[in-house]
Amino acid sequence: MEKRSCVIVMENLPVPLDRRVWQEALALRRAGWQVSVICPANGRHPQKFEQLEGIAIYRHHLPLEARGRFGFVLEYTVALFHEFRLLLKVWRERGFHVIQACNPPDLIFLVAAPFKLLGKPFLFDHHDVNPELFEAKFNRRGLLHRLLLFFEKCTFLMADVVVSANDTYRDLAISRGGKRPEDVVTVYGIPDKSHIHRVEPDAALRKGKKFVLGYVGVISDQDGIDHMVMAVDDLVHGKDFTDFHAVIVGDGPALGSARKLARRRGLGEFITFTGFLSGEALLRHLSTFDIGIIPDPVNPYNDKISMNKVFEYSELGIPSVAYPLSETRRLLADAGVYAEGDTPADLADACFRLITDDGLRARCADHAIWLGNNAFSWEREAEKFVAAFERLASDEPRPIAAPVKTALKQ
Repeated sequence: MEKRSCVIVMENLPVPLDRRVWQEALALRRAGWQVSVICPANGRHPQKFEQLEGIAIYRHHLPLEARGRFGFVLEYTVALFHEFRLLLKVWRERGFHVIQACNPPDLIFLVAAPFKLLGKPFLFDHHDVNPELFEAKFNRRGLLHRLLLFFEKCTFLMADVVVSANDTYRDLAISRGGKRPEDVVTVYGIPDKSHIHRVEPDAALRKGKKFVLGYVGVISDQDGIDHMVMAVDDLVHGKDFTDFHAVIVGDGPALGSARKLARRRGLGEFITFTGFLSGEALLRHLSTFDIGIIPDPVNPYNDKISMNKVFEYSELGIPSVAYPLSETRRLLADAGVYAEGDTPADLADACFRLITDDGLRARCADHAIWLGNNAFSWEREAEKFVAAFERLASDEPRPIAAPVKTALKQ
């Protein structure tokens, strides 16, 4: 029997840096699939080709890390050219039975379409709701917003199966995308427990303070690092509370502006920006956090997404502070304390409430541990993901099992 094979196409991050896609690729390889990945290169992963853990990775360079509208047009045009070129290369060198496309952007269907005409099934891994992301970035709708809705619709229509990042996305795939419920499965990007666990904390991060307020993640315009900086400013200058240090772990296009904001506010001694961390260094920082901050502001995009931070903080039993975002509240439940409004001052109030109430902090930590042990399981999500591929490779396609709802503690 010919070995089943697939190719995963993504534009947002390289693997293995994109944890969700890398875990998916590993799950397929363990299930006996031959896996190829097409992704961008960056400074940490510049190789055009390498094999890691049995997975063939084809990378291409991009001209810039886009921020403005015209920058995104240039980035996506160049990316589509390289993705199609590398799809042809993988097809000739290794072959594939299934194409998986990961957004953003919702344009990869264009390079997959010729292969779909040749009979290759197309799986759409729905990571982001791009119309809402556009609205959050530019605070408007208009023609480009309508174009994004059109591209999203085209992607849904071409997909044989949709893998949704959460149940909210699944509902959108059915209602806005016109997919049959049996063709859509929810797979949460929960971290593999073998890669995230507590280690000895780094006492030096405390800078002699009692509390460490931590953030981990990508630092883009929509991620709200400016809100976290302003919340720190409110704690220090508004509430005259200084027995804490804030640690921001991550990199991205908004990192420079966040650092400038911290300097302008005179917060140099209260905030450490570590840049990108991985491996043991990342685990040491996470294990030092007393409170995990989720500063993503209130907007239609953030209200729908499942933050990686939710899963990472919960896995380590870290209580969280966040804005009252629908998906975040649904996942975290009693493991978080939520701002009563949508301003950095409201976020600071929630932080202060958790800092000053030892019992509340302990209850939130206990619930976070419960979530990590009981509700959040990559093994369960991986089974659903592999089942979607098995369906596409089968000679007799069958509906995907209905998604397993997250079992939140009441």
